[in-house]
Amino acid sequence: MINHLDLSVSDLTRSTEFYASLLGSLGYRRVENDADGGPNWVLRAEGVLSSIGLHPASESTRHTGQSPGLHHLAFHAESREQVDELYSLLLASAMRILDPPAEYDYSPGYYAVFFADPDGMKLEMVHEPVPWSE
Repeated sequence: MINHLDLSVSDLTRSTEFYASLLGSLGYRRVENDADGGPNWVLRAEGVLSSIGLHPASESTRHTGQSPGLHHLAFHAESREQVDELYSLLLASAMRILDPPAEYDYSPGYYAVFFADPDGMKLEMVHEPVPWSE
C-alpha cells in the first residue's frame, strides 16, 4: 500500500475544494495542513494509514500524462455501484469527465470512470472483480 502521495497544484484553493469533495466521498478524512498550507487527507485500510496531500506548485504548467511524471492515479472501488455513485458526484459537481463509466478490456470485469482534476491530472475510479494474480 502507498504510505502517502503528495501532489503539486497550481491553485491550492481550487484544488482543495476539488479533492475535499472527491476524497471525502471515498472515505478519506481531512487532517492538518502542512507548513506550506497544503491540506492532507488520510484513509485507514487494513490497519495501514495512507495519506494524500496537496502543495502549491512552483510553476503553473498544466499537467500532461505524456511527460515524465505521474500518468494517472486510480482509486479502488468496492463495486460497480461505487463507480456509478462517483460518476453522479462528478456530474453534479461539474467536474471534467474524460470517459464515463464503462467496461474496459484491461482485465475481466474491469469497470471504470476517468476524470481530471483542476490541473488536468488524469484520475480514475475502478472496480476490478478479479484481482491481479501474483
